[in-house]
Amino acid sequence: MTTQQRRINTGFGARSTTSDVLRGVDLSGKLAIVTGGYSGLGLETTRALAGAGAHVIVPARRRTTAQEAVSGIDGVEVAELDLTDPESVRSFAELFLASGRDIGMVINNAGIMASPERRVGPGWEAQFATNHLGHYALVNRLWPAIVRGGARVVSVSSNGHQLSDIHWDDVHFEHGYDKWQAYGQAKTANALFALRLDALGRDAGVRAFSLHPGTIRTQLARHMSEEELAELSTAIGDSPTNSGWKTPEQGAATQVWAATSPQLDGMGGVYCEDCDIAEPAAKDTVLGSGVSAWAADPERAARLWELSAELTGVDAVSSAG
Repeated sequence: MTTQQRRINTGFGARSTTSDVLRGVDLSGKLAIVTGGYSGLGLETTRALAGAGAHVIVPARRRTTAQEAVSGIDGVEVAELDLTDPESVRSFAELFLASGRDIGMVINNAGIMASPERRVGPGWEAQFATNHLGHYALVNRLWPAIVRGGARVVSVSSNGHQLSDIHWDDVHFEHGYDKWQAYGQAKTANALFALRLDALGRDAGVRAFSLHPGTIRTQLARHMSEEELAELSTAIGDSPTNSGWKTPEQGAATQVWAATSPQLDGMGGVYCEDCDIAEPAAKDTVLGSGVSAWAADPERAARLWELSAELTGVDAVSSAG
């Protein structure tokens, strides 16, 4: 399989921070949308982009909580959005488009991990819905503003994608739920979404990227017990290519870099890690470095796009092409 997954030797690495990757970058006049931009890596991303001059919109299901979290950051506004509710996504997008503003960056950061089995929206599995389908619908509904702004769309995946390909015959785990397989599928979906979006959007000036932020202790692990966290720490330590634990500032660096760096001008569709493009993962890699073949496959990406369009009833990107 032909792939663009090759490091470009950016000069950054696993310990680089948001301040490092934004040094000398002026985002004045740019508008960014950061889902989940009020906690964990999302909050660090919001703070970094606003500090570089961007105006940041933080869509949030818990609006009051989000407003409190970003209250000390200039240039940030909070809007209501529940990614698991198709009507909420539609309403947010319609209100935004009515404002007439252009979008320079979309960072699909919101997500859940290893959650108990739960159905949302029209009966979708919650991790697939939150991490992938909601963001798919959001980008499609915001497409006119994304094109006008020549935006970069960044999807926060994870090396958790190495746990699972897409379960094509049962994407909603209706015949037996495994929270880690569901998480792995959702993170693979994030990478495939970026791959296909880039292929569809590049002629319109829109480029897309996915990434592994690293391993960071945030509220993302809220569904895990202490025993499960200990097991995860052991798995990370046992992986020969895992770069280990990061601070939130280091964890947010790759998504900020992917959204803003001139080093990526003219590129797109790739999975990144440690503020660089990732290499293909070695066979049977689990929670380590690199991108698995199933998450970098254009045919799978096209198939997932068609499935997502069918499930959500939205496909403005393909229609525009």
